[in-house]
Amino acid sequence: MPRIILVGGGSSSGKTYVTENVIKNIGEENVTRLTIDDYYRDQSDMPITERVKVNYDHPKAFDWPLMRNQIRDLKDGKAIQKPIYDFTIHNRAKDTELIVPKKLIVVEGIMALVDKKLCDMGDLRVFISASRERRLLRRMIRDHEERKRSFDNIVNQYFNTVQPMFEEIIAPSSNYADVIVNNDGVENLAIDVLTCVFREELEKASLGLTQDRSTSSEFTEEKLAKVFLDGDKEPIK
Repeated sequence: MPRIILVGGGSSSGKTYVTENVIKNIGEENVTRLTIDDYYRDQSDMPITERVKVNYDHPKAFDWPLMRNQIRDLKDGKAIQKPIYDFTIHNRAKDTELIVPKKLIVVEGIMALVDKKLCDMGDLRVFISASRERRLLRRMIRDHEERKRSFDNIVNQYFNTVQPMFEEIIAPSSNYADVIVNNDGVENLAIDVLTCVFREELEKASLGLTQDRSTSSEFTEEKLAKVFLDGDKEPIK
C-alpha cells in the first residue's frame, strides 16, 4: 500500500526545491508527487478582477473535499484526474492530469499540515522552515520570473496576506510535524536529512507496513491522576 508523506511550510520556504531533489535521490519511479496549489477552488464564475482579490493563503481558498478524496483514492491504489492550476489567470486550467499512485505519495504545499483530516491520512508529516526574509526574497524572484507578476503586486500580497496567514495558520501547523528541517541557506542538510527519512518510508512501503501512530505514554490518565492525587495529600502550610 502506498505511504502518504505530507510536506508543509511557509510560502517559498523551499518545499518544492527540497522535495524534488529528495525524490531524485530516492528514484522518481518510486514517488507520486502532488502540489496542493492545484487544488485551489475553481473560480470560473468570477471575473479576473475579483479573482486577484482572493486571499490565496487562507484555507477557504482550497477545495478540501476534492483534495482529500483524490489523495484517499491514490492511497487505495486508484489513479486520479488531478486538476491543474494556472497562476497567470488565478484559476484552474481546462485540462486535468492523470496521476498514478506509486510506493510513496508526496503531497506538498503550504496547507499540507493545516487540515486535520488530511493530517490524519499522512504516514509522515514534514515541515520545512525558513526565515521571513529568505521567503520574501525567494517569492519575489519566483513570482516575477515564473508567474509574470509585478514587484508591487508581490510585495503587497506578501505583507497583506502571505505573512499574516503564515503567522496565524501555517507556522502553528508545524506542531503536527514528525520532522522539521531548516532550509534557510544555500548550504544546509535539509535535502540529505529528508533523503534518509524518505528512504525509510520507501522501505516501509515495500514491506507493506501500515501507519503506526501510537499515543505517547507521557501523559497517561494514570500518571496524571497520581500527580494530582498526591498533590491533594500534601499538608497545607
